[in-house]
Amino acid sequence: MAAGGFCKLPDGSVVVALNLPGPAADGPGRVRVLVHAANRARALTRLRNLGLRAVYLRGNAAPPTPDEITAVLHHPDGLIWRTAPDHGAATGPDLVQELWRPIRALLGRPAARA
Repeated sequence: MAAGGFCKLPDGSVVVALNLPGPAADGPGRVRVLVHAANRARALTRLRNLGLRAVYLRGNAAPPTPDEITAVLHHPDGLIWRTAPDHGAATGPDLVQELWRPIRALLGRPAARA
């Protein structure tokens, strides 16, 4: 089961965070996905519409951090990911944080042309 959680924002919208297995065998092992939507059901629907069919949010064990909320709110798509941190990995100032990426980079879809 995927660990995850949500945070309700003052405007009534939510940010949902999920730790999911990576979709490709040669890609990252686990990924942390953040979704900004009007409510939890719509957030999960956005992921399911992208092909992540078995995505469920049970409980609030791993809610998004304030930094994660800021990242997803400042992204135009409101749907981002990065590799999930390992439990027991070193933390502190020497730990280099990976940048957030748009979801199409994870799913291998080309960027939309403007």
